[in-house]
Amino acid sequence: MAKKSIKIRASLKDDVTTVKALMTHPMETGARKDKKSGETIPAHFIQEVTCESGGKNLLTAYWSGGVSQNPYLSFKFKGGNKGDKLTLSWVDNKGESDSAEVEIG
Repeated sequence: MAKKSIKIRASLKDDVTTVKALMTHPMETGARKDKKSGETIPAHFIQEVTCESGGKNLLTAYWSGGVSQNPYLSFKFKGGNKGDKLTLSWVDNKGESDSAEVEIG
């Protein structure tokens, strides 16, 4: 996977931080066939997404091939402060990974 596969934003309003992330990934289920060759396209999907801030795990999501290509993730949490760093990471079924860091604004 090419680096910079995650676009992320985190904003604070009324003690609630909203995190929005877009991940670039093919998310192949392993069930589709190539139209030209008829061969099955191998499974290639994000298995685990984690988000941390201040040494605390905010989110762990376990995904499968049922998630769409270029998945979008949004969630909210309490306890963040402006300027805190937030890190979102993913690992796929082929061992590839990426992460991105953003300051809560």
